[in-house]
Amino acid sequence: MIEIRGLKKSYGEKRVLGGVDLTVPDGAKFGLVGINGAGKSTMLRLIADVLRPDAGEIRLDGEIVTGNAKKRRELFFLPDDPYYASGTTAEKLIALYSTFYSFDRSVFRKYAELFSLQMRTPVRNFSKGMRRQMFAALALACHPRYLLLDEAFDGLDPLARLELKRGLIEMEDCTVIISSHSLRELEDICNSFALLDGGAIADAGDIRETLGMVHKF
Repeated sequence: MIEIRGLKKSYGEKRVLGGVDLTVPDGAKFGLVGINGAGKSTMLRLIADVLRPDAGEIRLDGEIVTGNAKKRRELFFLPDDPYYASGTTAEKLIALYSTFYSFDRSVFRKYAELFSLQMRTPVRNFSKGMRRQMFAALALACHPRYLLLDEAFDGLDPLARLELKRGLIEMEDCTVIISSHSLRELEDICNSFALLDGGAIADAGDIRETLGMVHKF
């Protein structure tokens, strides 16, 4: 379970999160929705302990995540634009992630074939969509307890989106948080959501019930 209480974060004079309270239950496929600049990426980075909060706390299974190396090993955070060195290849990334996670090479091979990934080609030569597919395959193969995806489907073609959604649904013992600017994009995979606006949670609940109340005129 992810428990967030009183979470605040600012960059200089700009307040991004102004006291967020949120609970994400175990095994949930959870959508974090908001417009660009709403603070979705910042919130995921705080949960992953990439950033430190100005105030408040984040607990995973009752343990504070800040500075907690043991809990960080249960997390996989996939940012919108992952970092990689100039000579990085898929093979080198597999070797890296295998030292931190119980990496399932058979899962990675499955998605590498589906996505037609080039194993020895430098990642810098990939298109944005191809880089996204490769890092998504790595995330699925690591099978963490907590998976944080920032704009997970951005740059993916329809087939790749479908395969990624299938892979996430099959991870039954994994709690997944997916950020997106579109609630509709998440309706076929997420069972609950929170809307981040103005540095706070403006709305939250069951994603299908909420979409069911939307009418077109």
